[in-house]
Amino acid sequence: MKEKNILQPGISLHRSTIHYLLRRKKNKVNKGRNSFSYILGVHGAIVRNSKLLLSLLFLSLALPTTVSAHRGATNEVDTCRFSVGSEVIHFSAYTPTFSGGTSYCHGVPNIGLTHLVFDYEGNKLRQTTVEFEITKEPEGTRIFYHEPEKIKKGTIDAKIDFAKYGAGDYLAHVTIVYQGEKLDSHLPFSIGVEPEDVGVPKVIIILLVLVITIIVGMLVMSKFKAKKAAASDETD
Repeated sequence: MKEKNILQPGISLHRSTIHYLLRRKKNKVNKGRNSFSYILGVHGAIVRNSKLLLSLLFLSLALPTTVSAHRGATNEVDTCRFSVGSEVIHFSAYTPTFSGGTSYCHGVPNIGLTHLVFDYEGNKLRQTTVEFEITKEPEGTRIFYHEPEKIKKGTIDAKIDFAKYGAGDYLAHVTIVYQGEKLDSHLPFSIGVEPEDVGVPKVIIILLVLVITIIVGMLVMSKFKAKKAAASDETD
């Protein structure tokens, strides 16, 4: 009986050691499986979502992104708007003989009688003396001039026959005259060239940010779940 009592703690200790080692080995195996599953899961999620997001990206790029020379919605991208001091003017070019009511901005394809229309978007300019001038570049030759005056209606229509001056680059000058001081703003445009399609870089930037945000979010969530699973296995 005494020998049995002496040997019993040793046998129990030996069994506890074996049980501990087996459990530790099992935890290592489970961790390895969890890590492998985590890598496969993250990879699969990235591949699946990347295909979807890339499809949306290419779809957005395939859609027409031409910025027309017209006044659009409040949030619409319009490169035909330019600032004069704290005010904004919208610029449009029309060639009724060639294109009817189609408007252009930075590139007018036809050479001939052209209506250059400047529209005030605010009311302050209506009470301000404004001067308009069109020059051919790079020479800087003046081809149109409107003397400084207050334009109450908020619109000026400059009719110019560009057949007299030829294709090339031109510059619109809009100058505010206030208390003897002048503030000059410019808008470049071309005559006799095909209008270029102006992309919307904001769309691309937003989509790229969205892709990166989703991928980072998936990685963080997957890593969090993997750590949680590992902690759960260790407590078992």
